[in-house]
Amino acid sequence: MRPLPTDYSPYSETYVSLVRSNDIRSALPESYTHLKYFLDSIPESKAGYVYAPGKWTVKVVLQHAIDTEKVFAYRAMCFARGEQQPLPGFDQDEYAANADVSARTLEGLKEELLLTRKLSILFFENLRNEDWNKKGIASNHPVTVLACAYIIVGHWLHHEKIFKEKYQL
Repeated sequence: MRPLPTDYSPYSETYVSLVRSNDIRSALPESYTHLKYFLDSIPESKAGYVYAPGKWTVKVVLQHAIDTEKVFAYRAMCFARGEQQPLPGFDQDEYAANADVSARTLEGLKEELLLTRKLSILFFENLRNEDWNKKGIASNHPVTVLACAYIIVGHWLHHEKIFKEKYQL
């Protein structure tokens, strides 16, 4: 059960393609274990690290991951519940600029990301079969509930890959 390319924006292919599983119902809970393992490996000394000028710190990337997961879980909930109104896009740079993480601890961000993923898992595991293919409009593109779940898992995998390649984590 994978989303079709017509089930999400072309931009989201980056994330959907990173999810290897064809069974998102098992990939979501497995993603929690994988996420926890990776987050546990991030040392406090890397919290403020940036790999190049103008790039986000580790803490900002974690806040971005939290925000993005909440947005896509909200979209999935709206569409599963039959929302017909188009949902707005969001500007990740604007969100990052307005999310002051300076007073946040690395541990607090890790905890919030894990709790956010747990909430996503609980939401998706309680959907009816017919809910997965419900579709709505977000950021001026059609997207299904199923695609939102794949985007959630793939978005983190995308950032984990960057963390490993650019942040040496």
